[in-house]
Amino acid sequence: MTTLHAPDAPLEVRPRKISRKATGADAIFEHASRAVGASVLVITGGVGLFLAWQAYPTLQRYGFSFFTETQWQPETDTLGIAAVLLGTVEVAMVAMAIAFPLALLTALYISEYAPAAIKSTLVSLVDLMAAVPSIVYGLWGFFLIMPHAAEFALWLQKHFGWIPIFQVHADPDAAVWDASRYIASAFCAGIAVAMMVLPMSCAVMRQVFSQTPAGEKEAALALGSTRWGMIRAVILPFGRGGIIGGTMLGLGRALGETIAVVLIVSPAFEIKPRILEVGTVTVSSLIAGRFGEASTAQLSALLAAGFVLFVITLIVNTVAAIIVNRSRSGAGTDA
Repeated sequence: MTTLHAPDAPLEVRPRKISRKATGADAIFEHASRAVGASVLVITGGVGLFLAWQAYPTLQRYGFSFFTETQWQPETDTLGIAAVLLGTVEVAMVAMAIAFPLALLTALYISEYAPAAIKSTLVSLVDLMAAVPSIVYGLWGFFLIMPHAAEFALWLQKHFGWIPIFQVHADPDAAVWDASRYIASAFCAGIAVAMMVLPMSCAVMRQVFSQTPAGEKEAALALGSTRWGMIRAVILPFGRGGIIGGTMLGLGRALGETIAVVLIVSPAFEIKPRILEVGTVTVSSLIAGRFGEASTAQLSALLAAGFVLFVITLIVNTVAAIIVNRSRSGAGTDA
């Protein structure tokens, strides 16, 4: 007869401790990523602190009048950026008015209409536009675009001159029109800047459009929708955040473009909402044009203008990043 022994007391079961600390290659990647991210913040913060420190003497001397004065005349101790800020906004708005529809239509064509055989080529060509130097766009705008832009500006004045921004102090019906009144304007500069910001906006929009869930697109088509109807009902609502974010990122770059604007515009320090008329000035073109001959006091004033532009651009890009991060995400449809 076999004797059965009572089982031993059950062992206490405890959950295994899982360490969240990265090891090996994961730890290297984590620390490297953290170091790169921290360095970007340090550099950006350092630039902001440097500009603020250099701008302090100017802001202390001129006070709020630095933002309301239109003239920039160091020889008479009259300095202000009111006209400069208006010119910066005008050039950026003209650029975005041209770049936004082009970027949106280009992104839609590449993501939804382009044949698969040429899609990667089109993406590469659009991305290549971002690698073209600013001075090339400036020369292109000065020698090729400006004469035709002047003729188009004359046409706009003839047909839409009753709108204040399209007014020009010149007779559009003269027997010989004065072409010099329609060149070197915010409109001409905005065209060149538009081609510079288009690749950035298009890339953001295309990336968001490519993340539209394939199931939602196929469901719309299965219910009898046309391709354009599917785009309006599915892709555009899905990519609303990318459209807004890409546009604002492009705006942030348009506000700071320098060389192309310096080559095209004729400096004019006055409050002038007439974008077709010769003469304007932006913060970046002011700094580039006056930096070489500036005295210590004038240099502080230029850096104060740069600090204002830095803050505006930082706000615009931050808002754009927040909007893009809050947009919906889905399974990518691009290979």
